[in-house]
Amino acid sequence: MSGPFKRRASLKKPVSLGLVKSAATRRRSSVTALAPIPQVQQDVPWDLLERCFLPVLFCHASAVVISYTLSVLRIWQVTAFSLFIWFTIVMLGVVLFYHNLKVSIVGKAVLITGCDSRIGSALARVLDDLGFTVFAGFQNAVDNPVADELKEESSGRLHILQLDVSSETQILAASLYATAHLPDGADGLWAVIHAASWIALGEIEWIPLEIIRKATDVNILGATRLIQVMLPLVRRAKGRIVLVTSGLSRVVSPVRGVHCALQAALEAEAVCLRQELKPRGVDVIVVAPGEYSSGSAWLTEEGIRDQAREMWENLMEEQRLEYSEEYFETAIRSLEKYTKSKDADLSPALRALSDAVIRTFPLQRYTPISRQEKLQAIIATYLPRSVYDIIYS
Repeated sequence: MSGPFKRRASLKKPVSLGLVKSAATRRRSSVTALAPIPQVQQDVPWDLLERCFLPVLFCHASAVVISYTLSVLRIWQVTAFSLFIWFTIVMLGVVLFYHNLKVSIVGKAVLITGCDSRIGSALARVLDDLGFTVFAGFQNAVDNPVADELKEESSGRLHILQLDVSSETQILAASLYATAHLPDGADGLWAVIHAASWIALGEIEWIPLEIIRKATDVNILGATRLIQVMLPLVRRAKGRIVLVTSGLSRVVSPVRGVHCALQAALEAEAVCLRQELKPRGVDVIVVAPGEYSSGSAWLTEEGIRDQAREMWENLMEEQRLEYSEEYFETAIRSLEKYTKSKDADLSPALRALSDAVIRTFPLQRYTPISRQEKLQAIIATYLPRSVYDIIYS
């Protein structure tokens, strides 16, 4: 929905609840859902820069201390800069060596939730091409053209699962199915990737309780129960849990307050879970794509408009008079820049997700975001809030 906005006739038309697409909409988007993903390299390899930052900083500190010590003891006259260059070369060589180590893919299985989305289905295809046994979970797998095309275009190692993470019955059924269909010699699941997401839009006063409850069920409660059920399988394989969150967990934004809060909660849970599972050999990794880098794969034009009309209908008369329809529409339309075309480049997010699965020493957090988003996140995290408000308000 980028570009000039066209005024809608009314926000009061009856619509279905939330972001759930109709069957016709799914059929229209199914052709592009599995379209080849352009392999455009990420503009800035933030993961590699983050991995190298502390070692380089350590090299600088060590060079200064050692140079001063050798000079004071009259052992050797060498500048701190010379030592820093030598230390950095050696350290970067070691870091890059370990950074590029990959696990053996043979006999490993992964489970992915949220394959109804472009990013979920594309990731399933990428991991299947790499040689993993993939269990692709769909919220609606029956008569789903995206699931049918994914199955047709993938190898026999890919399995389609009915997996709504808000349903404990389906989570338990998926666990039993995955256990029965593990590759020969596999002890359990190498990775569980929670990519399912359900976004509640609107100012907090506007959002109906059932919308908030649905978003909480999918983003937090469903993710937590999925981890609880699948963790024994992951622990047997000494594997990893990958949680897809959002850059909004660090950069809050009006009209998406509920979603920002849920993503921040999921990241906090990941930090705690990482500490709990580290002694048991299980990695917990967060992948937080930016709004533009990920193509906002879970946002659709139809979903935003439907939620807008639903919220406007549920507002009390006093609230409608307080906010006015013009302000309401302006706030909702501020989200339109985050809906991307069907050709949005998902390669940065896919590269980060695949790295989280195949790297021997993955990062704790991947941020496939643009330079502008990275700068905004740094300002929001490290500078006073008043500075951030002045720049981005």
